Amino acid sequence: MTDTTTSERILIIDFGSQVTQLIARRVRESGVYCEVHPFNRVDKDSIEKFTPKGIILSGGPASVTEGDSPRAPDGVFEMGLPILGICYGEQTMVEQLGGKVVMSDHREFGRAFVDVLDNCPLFDGVWARGDREQVWMSHGDRIESIPEGFQPVATSENAPYAAIANERKNLYGVQFHVEVVHTPHGAQLLKNFTHGICGCSGSWTMAAFREQEIAKVRAQVGSGRVICALSGGVDSSVVAVLLHEAIGEQLTCVFVDTGMMRAREADEVVTLFRDHYNISLIHSDASEMFLSNLEGVSDPEQKRKIIGATFIDVFDAEAKTIGGADFLAQGTLYPDVIESVSFTGGPSVTIKSHHNVGGLPERMNMTLVEPLRELFKDEVRALGRELGLPEAFVKRHPFPGPGLAIRLPGEITFERLEILRKADAIYLEEIRNAGLYDAIWQAFAVLLPVQTVGVMGDGRTYEYVCALRAVTSSDGMTADYYPFDHEFLGRTVNRIINEVRGINRVVYDITSKPPGTIEWE
Repeated sequence: MTDTTTSERILIIDFGSQVTQLIARRVRESGVYCEVHPFNRVDKDSIEKFTPKGIILSGGPASVTEGDSPRAPDGVFEMGLPILGICYGEQTMVEQLGGKVVMSDHREFGRAFVDVLDNCPLFDGVWARGDREQVWMSHGDRIESIPEGFQPVATSENAPYAAIANERKNLYGVQFHVEVVHTPHGAQLLKNFTHGICGCSGSWTMAAFREQEIAKVRAQVGSGRVICALSGGVDSSVVAVLLHEAIGEQLTCVFVDTGMMRAREADEVVTLFRDHYNISLIHSDASEMFLSNLEGVSDPEQKRKIIGATFIDVFDAEAKTIGGADFLAQGTLYPDVIESVSFTGGPSVTIKSHHNVGGLPERMNMTLVEPLRELFKDEVRALGRELGLPEAFVKRHPFPGPGLAIRLPGEITFERLEILRKADAIYLEEIRNAGLYDAIWQAFAVLLPVQTVGVMGDGRTYEYVCALRAVTSSDGMTADYYPFDHEFLGRTVNRIINEVRGINRVVYDITSKPPGTIEWE
C-alpha cells in the first residue's frame, strides 16, 4: 500500500465493480483521502499498517453463493473499524458474518425505490423513517437473512434488506450503489459514513497534497538527478513544475518531438517551460527515429509498443548527455494504476501499453518517480492551479502519449500526419471560437485509412475520410459525445474540406464510452 503521510484515510476494497473508482472520487470530493486495493492484495496486517479510519467494500460481478467467490480479508470485521458494504460488499459481509444470500428470481437493475424503515447514522440529515427514496440497483442475488446484531433500515420491492445496520459495531450495508449519480443522495450518504461514522474531518486538500508530495520526492530522490518525460499535457506539466519546486536544478525535463504532435505544440511547450519557469529543458527532435520505427506498422497495439520502446531509447540517450540520471519522472495517474491491476489476480486487461506502470526496463538503470499516481485527472488540474500553472495549460484537453499515431488508423506516414494535423487544428480552432473548449473533455480529428469518391468543382476526387470526435466526461473512465448543433458541424466540415487537401468527406462520431473508447486506437 502507498506510504503516505495522510493522517485520515479510507480503504476501499475492490471486488471488481465497474464503478469502484466512483466510490474513490466521491470520498475524495468530500475532502477525505482514500485508496482502492483489490480484495486479494490486502490482509489484516496490511490494513493495520495502512491505518484507515474506515473501510468500504465495493460491488462486484461475482455471486457470494458460489464457493470460490471473493471474500473480505479474514478478521476484517473484528478489527473495530467502521465498514460500509456496497452491493456485493454488503452481501459478502452478510455471508461472512452468518447471514444468508440466495439467488433471486427477481433481479434489480437500474432505478429503484427504497422505503426507509428506521433512522440510522448512515441516513443522518438525509433520509428519515417513512421516506421513499430513489436509488440505483444492480444485483441478481438477494439477502435472505441478516447476521445477529444487524437490523434492516431500508427495503425495496426485490431487496428486503436494501440497507442494514449494526450500530454497535459500526457495520453498515446497502444493496444499492451510493457512488453513482442515479442515487441522488448517494454522495451525502457516503459523507455520513466517512465524516459522521468514521470521524474524518475532510481536511485533505491540494495544498496539503502539494507539501506532502514535495517532501516525499525530496526523500526519494535525495541528491540524485531526475529526468522528466514532458509531453506538454497537463499531467506531465504538473509533474515538471512540482518536481522543480521540490528539487530545483536536479531536474532536467526532456520534451521529445515524435513528429506526431499537434500543430505548434512543440513551440508552445518549449516556450512555457524555458521562459516562464526557467526549467532545464532538452528539446529532442526524434521524429525521424519514430517514423522510421513505425514504417509499415498498422496494428494499434504494436504501434503503442514501438512508440513506448522508442521513448525509452530517447530518454536513455538524453540521460547520458547530462552525465546520467538516477530517476525518470512521468505523469502516471491513479486510473492508470488501477487499470493495470486485475482484481482477480490474473493478467490485467491492457488499457494503455505506453504507460510504464509496471516499471522500467532493467537496462535503463533508473527508478520511476510518479508523484501523481494517487490522483484522478480533475485532482491533477486542481494541483496545477495550486502550483500556479497557467490556466491555458491546466485546462488543456488530454493528449495521448503516442500522440497522433493512435488517431491515424492504419500505417503512419508523414503525408497522412500533415493532413491530420491541419484538420485537427481547424477543428480545435472552431471549438475555441464557439466558446466550447472548456465544456468538452476531449476533442480531436481522426484520419481514416479509407478513401471515398467526391466531387470538387467539375472534377472527381478520391480522398480520405476524416472523423471528428468530442466527448464530455468527468474523469475519462466513462464519456458521452458532445451534442454540437448542425450549424457548428457544417461550418467546421466546410473549412476542413476547403482548406485541407486530401480530405473530401467528414463524419462525426457519436459513440459513448462504453461501448467505445474515447480514442480510436
